Amino acid sequence: MSLLDPLMHALAAFIATAQLWLTSLGADPTTAWLAAIAAVVVAVRLALLPLVVHGVRLAHASAAARPQLRALARKYEDRRDPDSVRRYLEERRLVSAEHGMSRLGCLPLLVQLPIWLSLYHLLADVAGGTSVGAMTPELVASLGAATLLGVPLAERGYLGGGPTHVAVVAGMALSAAVIAFVTQRYLVTPNTSLDGLPEAMARAHQVMPALSAVGLLVAGGVVPLALLFYWVCSSTWTMGQSAVVMRWFATPGTPAAEAARLRRSRHGRGGAGC
Repeated sequence: MSLLDPLMHALAAFIATAQLWLTSLGADPTTAWLAAIAAVVVAVRLALLPLVVHGVRLAHASAAARPQLRALARKYEDRRDPDSVRRYLEERRLVSAEHGMSRLGCLPLLVQLPIWLSLYHLLADVAGGTSVGAMTPELVASLGAATLLGVPLAERGYLGGGPTHVAVVAGMALSAAVIAFVTQRYLVTPNTSLDGLPEAMARAHQVMPALSAVGLLVAGGVVPLALLFYWVCSSTWTMGQSAVVMRWFATPGTPAAEAARLRRSRHGRGGAGC
């Protein structure tokens, strides 16, 4: 029994219930399957919103603490004896506690990883004809028969079904990759402070948008089309969420925060002239 089995069965029950409900309302099988997968995205991301809010608060707390942490690092930069190291770590802990910092900033991503893995294994098993939990043999057959523009949702890979197959799979993978790149490059990076990060980490952050896009393009060749659709939906949600955070909850000290300050300044001058 895999550690992911309970989550796979929970996802199977959710998708099966949504698919059967939509079918009972008259939706065709393909529409019902796609809507059920989109519903998984909505349910998961809504459940993770408290962690997203926590991450935004953590980013703001880190920005507020940054001047003190830099001063602390300068104070102890030439002191390597054990007692100085101990005092430095203790003072750093006190500064972090004062500003409410924690180590849980990447928790939303870590929580999503087992969900992605479970959904991948669930769809891969069902696409291969295996029943999983609430995904009965009838639903397995239904997914196997469902198609998007003639391409089976259970199909995987770029090749094997002619030009239409290539176009649909490549289009879905490219859509997910472009959305991920735009989100990282234009919404996440401007709202992330690289000040004080080691040079290697700063460089890695700069190439992350391209790496995310390339990773999705590569993965598009090995996952079922249904999972590609999930990634497109999830990436779209992430883009919208990141846009909201960058515009209205920008992290202090970042280019996004400066852009927000300039917008407020322009609006203020415009209001004063009315």
